[in-house]
Amino acid sequence: MPVFAPAATPSEAPIRFQDQDSPAGRLRLAARGDALCGLWFLDQSDLPAPQGWVADACAVLRQAADELAQWFEGGRRDFSVPLRPEGSAFQLEVWRALTQLAFGETVSYGELARRIGRPKAVRALGGAVGRNPISIIIPCHRVVGHDTSLTGFGGGLPRKRLLLAHEGHRYNGPAARARRVNDGQIELPW
Repeated sequence: MPVFAPAATPSEAPIRFQDQDSPAGRLRLAARGDALCGLWFLDQSDLPAPQGWVADACAVLRQAADELAQWFEGGRRDFSVPLRPEGSAFQLEVWRALTQLAFGETVSYGELARRIGRPKAVRALGGAVGRNPISIIIPCHRVVGHDTSLTGFGGGLPRKRLLLAHEGHRYNGPAARARRVNDGQIELPW
């Protein structure tokens, strides 16, 4: 499971970044100090502009890139790169809960809210999931609708479908409301 690094690095420390290819599209990885603080798809609408950032493949970025490559190749299910996402206390609580989801496990927003002891905070939890700054490694793609339907994802629903397929889930069709196909379930042609 990923480990959240202590927030000891001052927020004034430079952010180092590198872009890399992946089977899901080009990614931007960002680190502050000795921990990963961001991972976005380059065409994401909330991709921060790298103003004041330093293009530098430092050790933590190389580690994250290697672990992502291993994950996409099927040789890794968990990540060990240290993480330092920046957010509110509630967002950090939600993101920590996401890192507890095992490879291939999905959860609804309501169930995740119950797991963190805040069953009435489903909307706020959805907002925190949507603001996850470290895609894939903090696996927000594993959160689905209560009926297993695909729901929002910063990288787009086709990528969410691809990431879930990588973890063993099948969805019929491109529609957002497509439901997960279970083993032994007949796939109808329409």
